Amino acid sequence: MDLRSVTVESVESCARAATRFAAFALVALALCACSMFDQDTVPPDQPADKLYNEGLYLLNSKKDAKGAAKKFEEVDRQHPYSEWARKALIMSAFAYYQASAYDDCINTAKRYVTLHPGSPDAAYAQYLIGSSYFDQMPEISRDQDRTDKAVQALEEVARKYPTSEYAVAAKRKIEMARDQLAGKEMDIGRQLLNSHNYTGAINRFKVVVTRYQRTRHVEEALLRLTEAYMALGIVEEAQTSAAVLGHNFPDSRWYKDAYALMQSRGFEPTENKGHWISQAFTKLASGKL
Repeated sequence: MDLRSVTVESVESCARAATRFAAFALVALALCACSMFDQDTVPPDQPADKLYNEGLYLLNSKKDAKGAAKKFEEVDRQHPYSEWARKALIMSAFAYYQASAYDDCINTAKRYVTLHPGSPDAAYAQYLIGSSYFDQMPEISRDQDRTDKAVQALEEVARKYPTSEYAVAAKRKIEMARDQLAGKEMDIGRQLLNSHNYTGAINRFKVVVTRYQRTRHVEEALLRLTEAYMALGIVEEAQTSAAVLGHNFPDSRWYKDAYALMQSRGFEPTENKGHWISQAFTKLASGKL
């Protein structure tokens, strides 16, 4: 046997073994590194009560409402379906409301109502939805979509939770929001009236009289109906509008203007009981509106 041949084969065998060992060592090192990395980036779950109290601390002591909301969300993420998660969800909605993050509040509160419709805090969650829309109501000249959504959401509070502590506050906000919607109709109606689009103006004022009778705008709406009907030469409707205005608001300055307009044309306010204006106020008096 050639000694040099054996030596060469032994060296090559050792080299191959060393290569395999080095490759194995690299794989093991990589796995170890990944394991260490995972431990660093994925912390273990924290106790639910600890997270919840940290959220309260951020909200009440640090006045960091958004930070508190995120902390409450961690409770839900780390401890889903727990009682702590339910409490944290409503607190997250409240914290977002405090931070004026209205869209986040609405989404969180809607999720709460969906998941916990029968819980004691469901009424408050629904109230937060309505209040978030309410706080974003724009000025009269702008689109009133948020105002309309505020009315719808707050009416849900009054309808579904009439005995809750939030029902009274919801009704007050509904009245203010409906007044805003009536004001928008009046604003458009006046513009149409001034541009001599009397039919279009009548349709806008009709909305105020039939839908928003309990708002402060209804008196002026009745005067503007009187003006629009007189401009079209529809005297009987104008007389009814003026008469209903005088019957329901005898001391109104708007009635004084309506009465003066009637007299200037040689007519008196006379109510047609079958007219839609008269019928609308009959429903109001009977409590059907």
